[in-house]
Amino acid sequence: MSEAKIISGTAVAKSIREELRNEVAGMGKQLANFVPGLRIVQVGGREDSNVYIRMKIKAATEIGIDAAHVQLPRSITEVELLDKINDLNEDPRVHGIIVQMPLDCDSPIDSHRITDAVSPEKDVDGLHTVNEGRLAIGDLGGFLPCTPWGCLELIRRSGVEIAGARAVVLGRSKIVGTPAAELLKWANATVTVCHSKTRNLEEITRSADILVVGIGVAEMVKGSWIKPGAVVIDCGINVKSDASKASGSRLVGDVDYEEALQVAGHLTPVPGGVGPMTVAMLMKNTVRSAARSLERQVRTQWTLQPLPLKPLRPVPSDIVIARAQKPKDIAVLAKEIGLDAREVSLYGNKKAKISLSVLERLADKEAGHYVVVAGMTPTPLGEGKTTTLMGLVQALGAHKQRNTMAALRQPSQGPTFGIKGGAAGGGYAQVIPMEEFNLHLTGDIHAVSAANNLLAAQLDTRIFHENTQKDKPLYDRLVPKVKGERKFSNIQLRRLQKLGITKTDPDSLTEEEYGAFARLDIDPETIMWERVVDINDRYLRSITIGQSPTEKGISRETRFSISVASEIMAVLALSRCLEDMKRRLADMVVAFDKRGKPVTADDLGVTGALAVLLKDALEPNLMQSLEGTPVLVHAGPFANIAHGCNSIIADEIGLKLVGKDGFVCTEAGFGSDIGMEKFCNIKCRTSGRKPNAMVLVATVRAIKMHGGGAPVTPGAPLNKQYTEENLELVQKGLPNLLQHIANGKAFGMPVVVSLNAHSADTPAEHELVKKAALEAGAFAAVVATHWADGGAGAVELADAVIKACEQGNQFRLLYDLELPLLDKMNKIAKTMYGAGKVVLSPAAEEKVKRLTEAGFGNLPICMSKVSGSFTGDAKIKGAPKDFTLDVEDVYVSAGAGFVVAMCGEVTKMPGLPTRPAIYDIDLNTETGQIEGLF
Repeated sequence: MSEAKIISGTAVAKSIREELRNEVAGMGKQLANFVPGLRIVQVGGREDSNVYIRMKIKAATEIGIDAAHVQLPRSITEVELLDKINDLNEDPRVHGIIVQMPLDCDSPIDSHRITDAVSPEKDVDGLHTVNEGRLAIGDLGGFLPCTPWGCLELIRRSGVEIAGARAVVLGRSKIVGTPAAELLKWANATVTVCHSKTRNLEEITRSADILVVGIGVAEMVKGSWIKPGAVVIDCGINVKSDASKASGSRLVGDVDYEEALQVAGHLTPVPGGVGPMTVAMLMKNTVRSAARSLERQVRTQWTLQPLPLKPLRPVPSDIVIARAQKPKDIAVLAKEIGLDAREVSLYGNKKAKISLSVLERLADKEAGHYVVVAGMTPTPLGEGKTTTLMGLVQALGAHKQRNTMAALRQPSQGPTFGIKGGAAGGGYAQVIPMEEFNLHLTGDIHAVSAANNLLAAQLDTRIFHENTQKDKPLYDRLVPKVKGERKFSNIQLRRLQKLGITKTDPDSLTEEEYGAFARLDIDPETIMWERVVDINDRYLRSITIGQSPTEKGISRETRFSISVASEIMAVLALSRCLEDMKRRLADMVVAFDKRGKPVTADDLGVTGALAVLLKDALEPNLMQSLEGTPVLVHAGPFANIAHGCNSIIADEIGLKLVGKDGFVCTEAGFGSDIGMEKFCNIKCRTSGRKPNAMVLVATVRAIKMHGGGAPVTPGAPLNKQYTEENLELVQKGLPNLLQHIANGKAFGMPVVVSLNAHSADTPAEHELVKKAALEAGAFAAVVATHWADGGAGAVELADAVIKACEQGNQFRLLYDLELPLLDKMNKIAKTMYGAGKVVLSPAAEEKVKRLTEAGFGNLPICMSKVSGSFTGDAKIKGAPKDFTLDVEDVYVSAGAGFVVAMCGEVTKMPGLPTRPAIYDIDLNTETGQIEGLF
């Protein structure tokens, strides 16, 4: 009989590595800069382990895998090792993790607990209990243990048919024997497992067509144990004395090679057999893991599972609807939309924060379609802009199967406890859980409040200390000796640079420089910074501070604003990253000095402290709609005195997550003349994004009001003009809607009019509005019933939005920044409101001059005016033309990056009504539920 054919593991492993190298090269073509990542964790420094690690890294490098040796000290504890493994589990750059065994450590560590700590999705050794269990039940989709898998591959490449063969596995170890038997079984061999307690061992092994040996005893299996012509796979590796070798020893397997060579049909050598295959299959597992990660990253369609809706009739209250729907676990939703675990910070199981690092991971991914939802001039009841937005995203996501993200502002608690109520949408189109959405959420508004008031405290404290100390003592207190050393802090060095002082030794300044550094010399009459609180409190609209005897008579009149009116909220909404936020915070102007120069937060030394308070608040919040589609909730600047939009960061994350065929639908506050204009001229100018379409929300009720209908008052019954068909009123009110359509077209956006249907509307009224909208140039006009029907009631709207976004993007801004401030105001007023001209009050004219001289003339304009009218007078309805718009005051929000023009008085601190919602809100101490919220 001829000698057995040698199955060279070295040759097969080389072939596998070449296949993997080509596969990895292809990955880089699918996604730029994508590289499979492998981390080999070693505790201690055993040299035998180091040999194996070097082999693995060499093989990985040849293939194109980014392999790194993570060497940890012998002194590491089990808890510390588990923490390190968890960090690797959460690192998206790592696709495979190996913990090199044995652990060389000083303290006892449970090795099984360590191998089970590796994520099953990164367990390229195939040792996790989950992967072992999957193999046991025939699920080969997990990671297969490398040595047994290598054995199977060697058998297959020998050309021997496994199916139907009789296989014997000698050895039952967790690493080799047991999984090898499972693999052979699922390859349709008939398998017997033998071990040290097996009787008639030779007789059983001699019956095997395929013999896999991993018993751990040198040359135990003799030629007489082997069936003639059998395939013999030797997994053993043992050191045997050999005087003929320079080392005095040689490596042998568990099979007597020379004897087996005369009997077997195929035989693996030791070394050069199973060993190289173990490493090759480890690489194959790593590339398989990377391929799965890559597939998730380039996948265009989410794995979103919508929540079913069962609309009731009559439609229940918002809170009843919200509580009837059980939200998904937010971690599940995050995974469905392509977020990695480490990019999500859970706040319970219904809301989470998303790390800004997702923008780095998806930097090369093409962004989706960008849709802004705005409204016509509303009645005091609101026309359902947020409800329409939620209906639209539910239709796009749950019914049209498009990757779709809603991006909303976070509501203030003021309206929640006052009279207006929440901002989660309504009916069957809303954000859930609505209680958490409308109350604290994750504390972002509280962080804004704390930062705002810290700046206010530092401002007044600085004035106090400058008024009560001479230059040198003041300087010495600002730059004290600490443990014998005196030095400037980083922010103080910036102050010196601003002053043109190049010295860095605090003791080297002159007397004149002491004074220049220490004195901001703030003019109290010019202070623009106010304290804030997130409740409606009319008694804080005008207050006097500094009346305690300890303030030595240094008092002044000021006021509180509601938290969302803080410039810091606008900064949060317009920042693109932490560095950008920090720069904007530094630039915030709080007052002017007595020479007329602006005083900033950076001058007050508070920038770093503000950034620390706000670092978590810069991460957007993830929630969901009633139908289980994702919602990003972030920032909530006032739409009157700020730009009234959610954050740039939330939109950017959404646009990357939805991908090029997906949709991010966001909302602009109040009517298109206020929120949408600022969305375009301020937010989009800052972000560089070009919206693809505008959805204009209208109601027959609002159109009738602008046609001369009776006043609409919250809490009072509607006049019968609104509950009965009245085509004449609709016709008269249409000019208001048509001006809003023109507003969207002025920015080059296709305008989709969405008529938010009310039960009292008639088909004739709807048809009249739709016809007029289309004649005025709207891209589409549809009736939507999402309040009653959820996403199903907005499918026609969704179809119209999809078609509108397929048009070429013709977006353009309304004005250039180089225009003088007054010219920009006129451009906005004439184009958006229909005004004839803007007239500045003497005070506003003086401030425009001062701001221009101070270098703020090239900022965009944020018009602050009433929301109930195109004019500055809320009582004037319809769409008047060529009126004069009076601007009473002008100030700069330098950190946010715009100049505010005040068209009349806009209250930044609402008050509670006679009967606020407070009376109805309660906590059920038995169930833990909030009652009476909506």
